Amino acid sequence: MRTTNKIENYVACTVFIFLVTLPFSDLIIREIIRPFFTEFPKIPASQTLVSHLTLLIGFSGAIIASRQDKLLSLSNSSLFDVQQNGFLVHISRWVSIFITFLLIVGSTDLVLVELSFQNPAFVAPNVPRWLFQSAIPAGFFIIFMHLISKMKRNIFSLGGLITMLSIIIFLISQDSIRENSFILIFSSFLLLLSIINGAPIFIVLSGFGILFFWYDYVPISAVIAESYRIVVSPHLATIPLFTLAGYFLAESKASDRLINVFKASFGWMPGGTPVIVLLICGFFTALTGGSGVTILALGGLLFPMLSKDGYRKNFSLGLITASGSIGLLFPPSLPLILYGVTAGISIKSIFLAGIIPGIFLIIILSGWSYLSGEVKENKKDVFNVKNALGSCWVTKWELFIPLIVLYGIFGGHAKLVETAAFTVVYVFVVETFIYKDLNLYEIPSIIISCATLVGGVLIIIGSAMGLTSYMVDAQIPMTILAFMKDIVHSKYLFLILLNIFLLIIGCLMDIFSAIIIVVPLIAPLGIHYGIDPIHLAIIFIANLELGYLTPPVGMNLFLSAYRFEEKMPVIYKSTLPYFVVLLIAVLVITYFPPLTLWLVN
Repeated sequence: MRTTNKIENYVACTVFIFLVTLPFSDLIIREIIRPFFTEFPKIPASQTLVSHLTLLIGFSGAIIASRQDKLLSLSNSSLFDVQQNGFLVHISRWVSIFITFLLIVGSTDLVLVELSFQNPAFVAPNVPRWLFQSAIPAGFFIIFMHLISKMKRNIFSLGGLITMLSIIIFLISQDSIRENSFILIFSSFLLLLSIINGAPIFIVLSGFGILFFWYDYVPISAVIAESYRIVVSPHLATIPLFTLAGYFLAESKASDRLINVFKASFGWMPGGTPVIVLLICGFFTALTGGSGVTILALGGLLFPMLSKDGYRKNFSLGLITASGSIGLLFPPSLPLILYGVTAGISIKSIFLAGIIPGIFLIIILSGWSYLSGEVKENKKDVFNVKNALGSCWVTKWELFIPLIVLYGIFGGHAKLVETAAFTVVYVFVVETFIYKDLNLYEIPSIIISCATLVGGVLIIIGSAMGLTSYMVDAQIPMTILAFMKDIVHSKYLFLILLNIFLLIIGCLMDIFSAIIIVVPLIAPLGIHYGIDPIHLAIIFIANLELGYLTPPVGMNLFLSAYRFEEKMPVIYKSTLPYFVVLLIAVLVITYFPPLTLWLVN
């Protein structure tokens, strides 16, 4: 078993290194080497290879996540935790493993279809596409074996699984069963039961996609084909790349140095420490793409800092919880990238559009923190120019990171994926060789941790795309559009309903699957009601950002309770004022388009 684990870790590290190296080498060859040596060869088909390496890192990370019981779910407990018992838990486990089995069957069918072509497609010279596609059934098979292995000590679970597999295989092979809507309702109930009991999100999304396609006599491979299409899209590689850069920063002492910079620059102001918290959290969330990493990685550092400066416990808890997702509107935010990929609109335009609303949210929260942040002692730092410049000089390499990202995106010299790869290399060199916070022997473990998170996210994105494809084929967006046209005639009433809908979605779903599933539904509505697609993107992300704080099940609320070991009622009470303030700010962003579109136009 240890040998198998080492192989899985080694594969994840190797794929990630290639994922960084290829676009970085492309950039260096094009911008530095070829201007002087014009005959220097390019890397053939590197962009297509990078896209397919994203597929590999997604599955290698998901395999490790399944082994470590870290596949993302909506529940506080994992379905495959050995301490989880009970009849409903066993049923949910059977359902989850059976769906994984169906994914193996469907993905194998996809590869066989690819192999049947007389003129096979190639990813690169002498590298057929089916070779990369084979990673899908192989990945699902290994995940299947990891899930099975967690049940080997429970004869009841394993026996029930075998019995259920036999019954369901018999049922789905009968064409008459498809025409019985009871099967559709009952299967949907089982899937909902599974996610309540802690089943991985990708299991439930894939399950619904498979169920609906099967009901319409469409092969399971259709779900896999759509998943494959989204995961190998050209810009999706930026998600693992920027996330790895964020992990390198989070594992180093960059947060300490940045705190020193912001304390020296803003500590003299009334409410200076909360502003520091907001800036630090915004910086890290923009790079890592999710509030979870920010709260878990920085919470233990920021909470004592606020307490030391005299801020009360409830205030500090609320501020850190609210700040965890404050950077999702700043480039290179991964949700912004994914929205652009899903909606088919310019990612650069979305990046520009998010800057002013993101700053606006920080200003609003800073103002509220100043007005409400009662301290036990009125203590202020004295501004010292020498100290401020000195701390900036010490941290200069890390302060350049946002400038490098923005120049790479908007300077016209690098593609988005190349900018992400360059950022990873830059952060790695700075933290390992200049500041020497990271040792080379620590790098593999950091890469594996990053791959685990990325794999959990990418497998959700792929699974959600299969369900989305069914909804598009079934013309559900058009049905919703026709329905809305009949009952909603005002653009502003539509925006009110959209705000309410997105808040509910934001607190019930992770942001990545929400984007894949919901964007195709609301994009036609936005066009019909005359809402600029770029403005709609920022409305969407801002609302989902607020959804993280929406009681009772917003993700930030649970993460904060876990990180600070507090009861949920304490977290609710601490975050409620921030929720109200951010709700007002989101409404301003929604109903005042120039705030979003000023830099774009």
